[in-house]
Amino acid sequence: MVNGFQQDHPHLQHHSDEEYVVSLSSEWYAGGARCGKTIRIANSGHLYINAMVVDECAGCDNEVGASIHIWRNFRLDPSLGQADIKWSDLDTST
Repeated sequence: MVNGFQQDHPHLQHHSDEEYVVSLSSEWYAGGARCGKTIRIANSGHLYINAMVVDECAGCDNEVGASIHIWRNFRLDPSLGQADIKWSDLDTST
């Protein structure tokens, strides 16, 4: 998981770092098939957060870009830049 979103993502203009939203690396984004779907993210402390996929992280390799709100709710310092997580689809139609 990487911290926050870059400002140049046009699809994120309606989302803030105070929402439970994520971007997925291109392979996981699946050409937009996961856009608008909900995933469950788990950190190493076994806390779970559900978040909506809102964008693709082109050029990212096996990464979930998470809003600062997600980082804070996992009790992680966003300045770490990266954290280990596991994720799964909640919407099984993907």
